[in-house]
Amino acid sequence: MQQIKAYIEKVGATDSNVLITGETGTGKELVADLIQQTSPRRPQPFVCINCAAIPDTLLESELFGYEKGAFTGADTASEGKLKLADGGAIFFDEIGDMSPYAQAKILRAIESREVYRLGGKRRIPLNVRVLAATNHDLEQSVARGEFRKDLYFRLNVARIHLPPLRERKEDIVPLCHYYLRTLNQHFGRQVEGFTDEVLARLIRHDWPGNVRELKNLLEATFVNEPAQRISLTDLPQEFGRQSTDTDRIAPDERQRLLSALLATNWNVSKAAQQLRWSRMTLYRKLEKYHIVKGGKGAEASTRDSQDPL
Repeated sequence: MQQIKAYIEKVGATDSNVLITGETGTGKELVADLIQQTSPRRPQPFVCINCAAIPDTLLESELFGYEKGAFTGADTASEGKLKLADGGAIFFDEIGDMSPYAQAKILRAIESREVYRLGGKRRIPLNVRVLAATNHDLEQSVARGEFRKDLYFRLNVARIHLPPLRERKEDIVPLCHYYLRTLNQHFGRQVEGFTDEVLARLIRHDWPGNVRELKNLLEATFVNEPAQRISLTDLPQEFGRQSTDTDRIAPDERQRLLSALLATNWNVSKAAQQLRWSRMTLYRKLEKYHIVKGGKGAEASTRDSQDPL
């Protein structure tokens, strides 16, 4: 994620088109916003378009605008969303859900850098940067003929892929503490932290909804008015049932060990206690699975002064 953040800063400094990919909830819209914030176009408009929410019948009037009298009810002329973004950037969210008709219209606007209002004959020039995001595999969509190859290549200049949360579980604990601070401010609470059992449970979860699911879970936990430290009983019941079902499928030993270490901030004594192992057993497992603090699949965090690895 640090590499992705550094690349976002590089991309932001350019004016290239950007394609952001990743599962739902990984933060694609946040990345688009960060690109705009680091861009020379930052003072200019940043217009977001939910591609899945615009039917083909309204596409041209919504995006390109319309002239007075273009259709019944068009009492005045209207600027389209593309023109509203002039000088800034336009973000096509979930562009993989666009119909072939909509893709063709968007492609023409991107290529020609101009639009015609519905019912109009005057060319309207555009000066916009194009950002797009999707949770689809666009390469497969192109292969199946569901997404235009020429539009794909127009968008796929700078590519940013956001990995799912289950592939970067070392981020779960820092994310939890970040949301703890923001939720304390939002709710006016003073919750101090999480029990080790809660962190271990959160790390074991697969998070199909990714970071958004984690954030919503913690907010739901605050609605339950937790004590100073969030315990298992404070988590929503539905999540508890899901986690119980997951626990019935025993995770591999290496993953259990990593989860315990992450949950306890690499405190060997606490991790061994959570796993019901001796300290010597835990050290043997670390050697067996080649787990080194800061190595691949392990969290590179500050050494615990009382119980260092």
